[in-house]
Amino acid sequence: MRVLSAWEAPDAGQERVRAEFLRHLEEHPVDGMWRECAAGHITASTAVLDPSRTRILLTLHAKVKAWLQLGGHCEPGDATLAGAALREATEESGIGGLRLLPDPVRLDRHAVGCHPQGSWHLDVQYVAIAPEGARHTVSDESDDLRWFPVDELPEPTDDALRRLVAQAVALPA
Repeated sequence: MRVLSAWEAPDAGQERVRAEFLRHLEEHPVDGMWRECAAGHITASTAVLDPSRTRILLTLHAKVKAWLQLGGHCEPGDATLAGAALREATEESGIGGLRLLPDPVRLDRHAVGCHPQGSWHLDVQYVAIAPEGARHTVSDESDDLRWFPVDELPEPTDDALRRLVAQAVALPA
């Protein structure tokens, strides 16, 4: 996977995760990208920020019942991980014209229930900036969708989201 091979991890911990993702893809060359891979699969998510980068759009995930960034599974029509991240963010927010920053900002591995025995999401995380005055629409995958100040994240959420937000707001404008 070119994106993961070329990505420069911001620290040693992220470099270990990057190596783990690459190893996964080497061990599962046919299905490692897809939901059908029970050992785990690559996903793409996006921290959607407002133009001032002081608010983030979060979904109250219908299955997880926690506030999370937008994102999900890669689909066969996705030409790139960035394309998958932008597609998911657009579908889940209803906002057209999101401006995706070109490179991932973080990687996160977390347990999920995609398979009866459990599985892993190997999440490649991006940042997108919403257009000024963007209006969002709650999708079928969400119980709610709201803007929150980046320094006042709601509960319940998780440390992975907090780390993503910290990395996203630290990026140069």
